[in-house]
Amino acid sequence: MQRKLTKGELLDGRGRLIEAGYATEEARRYRRAAIKAGWHRIKEWDYYAVLNDRYGFACVVADNGYMGLLNAVWLDFEKPGFTEEGVIIPLPRGRMKLPESADQGDIVQHHPKMDIAFRHVPGGRRLTLSYPGFGKGRGMKADLFLAQPPMDRMVIATPFPDAPRAFYYNQKINCMAAEGEVTTGGETFAFAPETSFGVLDWGRGVWTYDNVWYWGSASGMAEGKSFGFNIGYGFGDTSAASENMIFFGGRAHKFEQVRFHLPQGSFTGAPWRFTSNDGRFEMEFEPVVDRHSAVDLKLIRSIQHQVFGRFSGVAVLDDGRRIEVKDLIGFAEEVRNRW
Repeated sequence: MQRKLTKGELLDGRGRLIEAGYATEEARRYRRAAIKAGWHRIKEWDYYAVLNDRYGFACVVADNGYMGLLNAVWLDFEKPGFTEEGVIIPLPRGRMKLPESADQGDIVQHHPKMDIAFRHVPGGRRLTLSYPGFGKGRGMKADLFLAQPPMDRMVIATPFPDAPRAFYYNQKINCMAAEGEVTTGGETFAFAPETSFGVLDWGRGVWTYDNVWYWGSASGMAEGKSFGFNIGYGFGDTSAASENMIFFGGRAHKFEQVRFHLPQGSFTGAPWRFTSNDGRFEMEFEPVVDRHSAVDLKLIRSIQHQVFGRFSGVAVLDDGRRIEVKDLIGFAEEVRNRW
């Protein structure tokens, strides 16, 4: 079943999801004040990844109740590797004031070590970052514009079994053509809108303690039009809808279930495969960079493998049209969290 969300409030007076399902626009209104769970269970973040065939930039602002995070990543796909650095903010408890909508409200964070901002501007979004100490003093500055014409996105409201006040409200906006530059280590890297594309992962919710999830995303061009996809599964009750969508020319094409077939022993040792139950998404993924991290503090544990690489295969639109792609840059991940 793939149930489409209607419009209205996200939570009822008891802090429970009114409706589970998917949409292609921001259909339900998230309000932090409507949550009835403890502050330490509330998770809020905006994550951006901007990629082209040669390099990429990613950044996040997150308020996870007992821990906030300002983080930046530089990715090199030619001499494969990554540099990541961030700032931990203890016990923000909502003080970071992340917007309650993906369509309005800016994020501006000032810290002694870095400044980072995500702003709405005419025609899209502007990401700026100043981080002098990034990469052991190599430094980083970023100024990127992500174009966002009228287009569909992936929106999903997901409950959790046996946790009535837990939920995840997630929006993924793919295929935003990127323009601007990032400077790091004294070298400036240009992002051109013909070859560079960004994705926003906007997440708000109340999470249970122990979760494993799988997520994949890519954005680019195919057959002269914008093309991308969002795939994932693994946490929450997705019986009402999955998060799996194909985007072509600004329009979303919903499909059902997808499966990640990971190589044994190493996340980068062999290609990954992706298959769907309805035959509409069949891809192979050639890993290039494993952006991995591991934190194990017993009560808090996070093992993350976000693998960047190239997708090749076939995606089938709602009308049966087959879109073939080859070496489309993107990422796929496995994350295991106790938080």
